[in-house]
Amino acid sequence: MSIPKHVAIIPDGNRRWAKSKNIPALEGHKTAFEKTLPALLEKADQLGVEFFTFWALSTENFIKRNKMEIEGLLSLGKFFYSHKLDELKRNGVKIKFIGDINILPEDTQAIIKKTTEETKKNSNITFIIAVNYGGRDELMRAMQKVVNMNYLSKSVNKENFGQFLDTNGVPDPDLIIRTGGEMRLSGFMPWQTIYSELYFTDILFPDFNQEELEKAVTEFSNRQRRFGK
Repeated sequence: MSIPKHVAIIPDGNRRWAKSKNIPALEGHKTAFEKTLPALLEKADQLGVEFFTFWALSTENFIKRNKMEIEGLLSLGKFFYSHKLDELKRNGVKIKFIGDINILPEDTQAIIKKTTEETKKNSNITFIIAVNYGGRDELMRAMQKVVNMNYLSKSVNKENFGQFLDTNGVPDPDLIIRTGGEMRLSGFMPWQTIYSELYFTDILFPDFNQEELEKAVTEFSNRQRRFGK
């Protein structure tokens, strides 16, 4: 079976999952962070995936969701990092964050910095967490870097532009999975996804288990990728 080097997940459906069970929306996010996500990361590692990206919070979510929900999401993120960090370190997981981190609360930034620093030498699987991430925002920040570094316009091309992106040093996603029945990327990695294989499922993210991930990878392995040839 052909294994994708980089798998990315757009985890849709946490709130709908909670609503279907008549429980608060935050409980859906809690299940996603505490149960679904660790299980998927473990399975990705077992399958031989080298990079695993999870879109935890978009820039649009950060701006448009109500303050209480955002605070709850950030609290769950802090809980995940603080309670799972030792286990991730033991398993050789390297953690990388992408997105506009600088405008997040200072305590969240501190945890992100600590987590990144303490896992930077690990080499088993790279777990990429997208927080306050939006594709257009990433491109705008990349262009600002180009301006700040005084690059000549003719010096920037499609081969080297990636060094200005949040994903610098990370291969483009081979497989992007979106749960929850929506069939769009919602601005996720517009530069990096031109040849990504897309997999959409109606399953709400808290119910997207290890078997479903393996099913998606199996379908990927049966596709023929031409890369424009």
